[in-house]
Amino acid sequence: YTPAINLLFALDAALDMLIEEGLANVFARHERYAEATRRAVRTWGLELQCEDPRAYAPGVTAIRVPDGHSADKLRTVVLEKYNMSLGNGLGRVEDKVFRIGHMGDLNEPMLLGCLATTELAMKTVGIPFAPGGVDAAIKSLANSKPQLTH
Repeated sequence: YTPAINLLFALDAALDMLIEEGLANVFARHERYAEATRRAVRTWGLELQCEDPRAYAPGVTAIRVPDGHSADKLRTVVLEKYNMSLGNGLGRVEDKVFRIGHMGDLNEPMLLGCLATTELAMKTVGIPFAPGGVDAAIKSLANSKPQLTH
């Protein structure tokens, strides 16, 4: 078979990016973005799937939609109308949660765009939420400085 050489080049480029930023900085960035996302969710008045703050994941946040609403419908609107993808709920939480990833090659404007699009889509599908989630995330990001440890 023909080896997937392009994937090896992509892996090499990704590793270069990680080394350039520094792993400690990458992990700190993921934590900052996770906290900003959780603050947006709390401001919206929605529930986090994870109840124990000690178990929060720095890479992804799962958000419960209110009873009677469909997370999959929200995800479909986000994808088809706004060209963005949210993660789905798996197993027992299928159609009850959607997931926002906040790791990898991501920066503040990209995260804030995701949160704003999520608000727009929630309004579009009629999921009740309190406004101001994006502002809460902005405040969180503005008040937490990236830790550069090069």
